[in-house]
Amino acid sequence: MNATPTPLDQALFQAVENYRTRNPRSAALLAEAEQSLPGGNTRSVLFHGPFPLSMERGEGCHVWDADGHAYIDALGEFTAGLYGHSHPVILAAIQEALAGGINLSSHTAREARLAQEIRRRFPSMELLRFANSGTEANLLALAAAKAHTGRGKVIVFDGAYHGGVLTFAGGGSPMNVPHAFLLARYNDVDSVRALVAEHGPDIAAILVEPVLGAGGCIPGEPDFLRALRTLADECGAMLVFDEVMTSRLSFGGRQALLSLRPDLTTAGKYLGGGMSFGVFGGRRDVMERFDPRRPDALAHAGTFNNNVLSMAAGHAGLCQVLTAEVVQALNARGEQLRARFNAVFAQHGVDMGFTGIGSLMTLHATAGPVRSPADLQGTDGRAKDLLFFGLLEEGVFMARRGLIALSLPVGDAECDTLVAALDAVVARHRAVLPARA
Repeated sequence: MNATPTPLDQALFQAVENYRTRNPRSAALLAEAEQSLPGGNTRSVLFHGPFPLSMERGEGCHVWDADGHAYIDALGEFTAGLYGHSHPVILAAIQEALAGGINLSSHTAREARLAQEIRRRFPSMELLRFANSGTEANLLALAAAKAHTGRGKVIVFDGAYHGGVLTFAGGGSPMNVPHAFLLARYNDVDSVRALVAEHGPDIAAILVEPVLGAGGCIPGEPDFLRALRTLADECGAMLVFDEVMTSRLSFGGRQALLSLRPDLTTAGKYLGGGMSFGVFGGRRDVMERFDPRRPDALAHAGTFNNNVLSMAAGHAGLCQVLTAEVVQALNARGEQLRARFNAVFAQHGVDMGFTGIGSLMTLHATAGPVRSPADLQGTDGRAKDLLFFGLLEEGVFMARRGLIALSLPVGDAECDTLVAALDAVVARHRAVLPARA
C-alpha cells in the first residue's frame, strides 16, 4: 500500500504542478531535445524533474526563460559566471579577438599574458598550463603528480567533485577514471592519517577542495587543510588543491586566505572570463616536465587549450574588472547574505540553513553544523525541493541542489530581493518545513 501523503508531500506536489503550469514552453523544448539527446540533456547537473527550465537570454544578474519569466540569477553558472551576463569589458575583448581570427593554429601573445596574470594572483603556480575545463585540469594535475612521484595511489574525499570523471558523492561513480583512489572523510584528519600510515610509499597525491563544492559548500577547516600539507610532506605525496570553485574567494584563492602552499593547484571557471577554461600549475620542478624541449617531456595536447576567445576574455576580466578590492567586496556581500538567509530560518523556527564561505553557499535541510556530507544523512530533501520551486515562483534562479554563487552584478538591492523572496516562501510553507527543536 502507498503511504498517505504528508502535508509536505502535498505542498511539494502543488509546487511542482504550479511549475508545470507556468512553464509549458520549457517542457516542450525538452521534448524536442529528447529526439537527439538522452533525456533531452547533455549536461547532467542541469537536469531535474519534472523538466528543467530553458533559458533564452541573460543580462547582468538576470535571466529570462522560454516562457518569458525573469529571474535574479543566483546560480552564476555554478561559479563560472562571476562577471554576470554580457559584461561590456568581456564583450569588447571577445569582439576584438574575433576580428583577428578564432583558430590560428599557433602560439599567440595572449596565452602568455593570461598566464602571467594568473601566476601573479596564485604564486604557488610557478609554472602553469591551460586546458578546457576544471575536469581536464584535475585529470592533468593527477597525471603530473603520478609521473613526478612514480606512484599510483590518490587520496580523495567522500562527497568531493573534481569533474565528471572524478566524482565521489556516495563514495564514487562508475564513470570515474580508473585511478587507485583511497577514500577519506572530509574534515577528518585521522581518516587521512590512517590511509597515509597504510599506503604512504604508494601515495602520489592528496587531492582536496578547500571548500567541498558540489558536496554542499562545506568549508575545509583550516587545521584540517594544514594537516594535509604536513601529511603530504611526511609521505612524499603531492598536495593538490582543487580551486576550480574556491579561487574566487580571494585575490589568490583560499590558499592565500590560509597561507597554505600546495604543490599543484587546479582552477578554471571564471578565470576564462566565462568561456571554456581550465588551468593547472604548481612547483617548477613538476611543471618543467611539460617543456617540449626536454627529451623526457610529458605530452599535453589540446586543440583549444590556448583558444583566443578564452585567452582574451580571461585576461580582460582579470586585468580590467576583477581587482582585489572587487573580489573582497563580492565575498563580503556573500557573507552578509548567507547570515541574512540563516536569520530568516531562525526567525521562522525552521530547521534549515545555508553553509558556505564568501560568495559560495548551499541550502541544507538542517540548521545544525555540517562538517562533512555524512552530517547531511537523514535530512529531508523534499524541504529543499519545496523551497527551490517556491523561489522560482518568486523570481529567484538557483541550483536544484541549493547552490548559490553570487556574480558581480548582484548588488544590495538584489540581495534585499533575495532575502525577501526567501522570507515569503518560508513563511508560506513554515507549517510543513522541518521545525527547530
